[in-house]
Amino acid sequence: MSQQSGFGDVLDAAEQLDVEAQEELIAVLSRRLAERGRERVAATVAQARREFTAGQCQPMTAVEIVREAQS
Repeated sequence: MSQQSGFGDVLDAAEQLDVEAQEELIAVLSRRLAERGRERVAATVAQARREFTAGQCQPMTAVEIVREAQS
């Protein structure tokens, strides 16, 4: 099944739910998306800490970071 038809199937199924169930579905999906976002941030922080511990980066001030990002 393609991603597009799967998405359409999910939308069709959601349309069959009553309003309260649709609201709960939205709340569940929102919580799951927020959790995934937190997991991505945690993974990024863990990777940055590993790189710092391995000596692959140096502490920088905010000004230095902005200057490097602009170059």
